[in-house]
Parts: sequence; structure tokens; C-alpha cells
Amino acid sequence: MLKNFKINKQGVSELMKSTPMQSVLSEKAKAIATRCGSGYETDIYIGKTRANASVGAKTKKAKRDNYK
Repeated sequence: MLKNFKINKQGVSELMKSTPMQSVLSEKAKAIATRCGSGYETDIYIGKTRANASVGAKTKKAKRDNYK
């Protein structure tokens, strides 16, 4: 039988911005950067609703490789 439940939006927001969530994102971003090769960097930042991770090309060689 289905029971109604109410999501605690503040709790979900805290979870999405938490240090453990940032650690998970950091690990995933580093793994992606490693697969991309040298010249890529990672960044973790806290947005309005959640923590975010990005992987970007840092060197000219990586930018050229990424453009292809």
C-alpha cells in the first residue's frame, strides 16, 4: 500500500551541499580528468541548491584535444 510522504526540502538541500557529497563529486571529477589525460583540472563549488563539480581543459594542448 502506498503511503504519502513529504520531502524535507531543507534536508535534501543540506545533503546535496554536504561535505560527503562534495567528496563523492571530487572523486568522480578526478577520475574523469585522469581519463582525459594531462592538462585537465577539476573544480568543486557550491551552487544555490547543490554542490557541483566541473572538469576543464587547463593547457593549450588539452584545449586543442577537447576541441576535436
